[in-house]
Amino acid sequence: MQLPTQLPRGMGSFLKSCTCVRQNRCRHPYVIRYRDATGRQREETGYSTQQSALDRLTKVYEEKRSTPRATADLKREIGQQRLGAYASSWLARQRHYAPGSIRSVKQVLHGQVLPVLESRRVNTFTSTVVEDFIMSMEERSVGLAAQQNAFDTLKKIVLDAHRRGGLPQNPFEGVVPPEYVPRKITIPTLDEVHSIKAVASDELRVIIDLMSGCGLRNGEAFAANTDRMVSDDVYRVTEQIEGKTRQQARLKHRKAGEFRETPMPRTVRKSLLRFMNEKGTDDDGYLLRTQRSAHWAHTTLGYQWSAAKKRAGITHRLTAYSLRHFFASNCLANGIPITDVADWMGHKNINMTFRIYRHLMPASIGRAAKVLNQGL
Repeated sequence: MQLPTQLPRGMGSFLKSCTCVRQNRCRHPYVIRYRDATGRQREETGYSTQQSALDRLTKVYEEKRSTPRATADLKREIGQQRLGAYASSWLARQRHYAPGSIRSVKQVLHGQVLPVLESRRVNTFTSTVVEDFIMSMEERSVGLAAQQNAFDTLKKIVLDAHRRGGLPQNPFEGVVPPEYVPRKITIPTLDEVHSIKAVASDELRVIIDLMSGCGLRNGEAFAANTDRMVSDDVYRVTEQIEGKTRQQARLKHRKAGEFRETPMPRTVRKSLLRFMNEKGTDDDGYLLRTQRSAHWAHTTLGYQWSAAKKRAGITHRLTAYSLRHFFASNCLANGIPITDVADWMGHKNINMTFRIYRHLMPASIGRAAKVLNQGL
């Protein structure tokens, strides 16, 4: 092994780790060693010439010298935090998360991530650490869906620390994440939707109409409100009712005060107006309530949905959330662009919509060939 080439103090060094006799002519890459702005020893390889290694060291040195002392101290402080403490501060900064999302993240952290990595310092994360974490979940026979959730949560936290300078390299680069293939979604037929509505309570019918006709989530449908009918064919989704606490909350993937709008078919409009005329609303225009609470909850929906499905004679797996799948299927089968469907359903990005509903799109290679042929 060639001894490191010494450079000015604080700049680092470069060397070749091979055993070749004439290292100045061999093709093995140079390795550089230096201390980053946090004071941590770093090593990089892959530099084909002395000049390229020197250029990299010079760049790192200049960046380190130009970094204010306070900034360097902050980066060092972040890097030396334990993951458990950093995860708590990170979650507190996610002000856009709805209460349900915060609860889900905490469950993933305390169930999968922190039991393994809580005491590890942030600046010690490498790709090997991440891969060992994935292997530990496999050894504990953690389900693939739970593995993916844990991986995604850890990635968000550690990359946040990376962005803030707590660790200079991305430890997830090159790591193959757990691959979870969701089960094929169950889409109710129109006859099944009608049969459940026929035996459902008046309140449940409102839920069914908003979810199957407008694509609302459960909690968004709990907040059914006549004031949200901003025109004859548009329903504005402004909030959700948190399914466990029965409290009003901002929309998923939205900041407080943000909203989205979705098409409102005539059948949905008539359903809401009929319920308002027969049952009335509260002072703020909300339609759905129970005898003991001002709003519905997941337990209310679960009980009423199961009872109505049983009365309708439906025995196969069909959840209330399947009504959102019905909405997406209805849109895509009628040629509505998937970009619009993603926006109306409130997905964070179109990749989620595409991954779940791609097989429902009417286009195919065979159909495309026929269409293209007509233009030739």
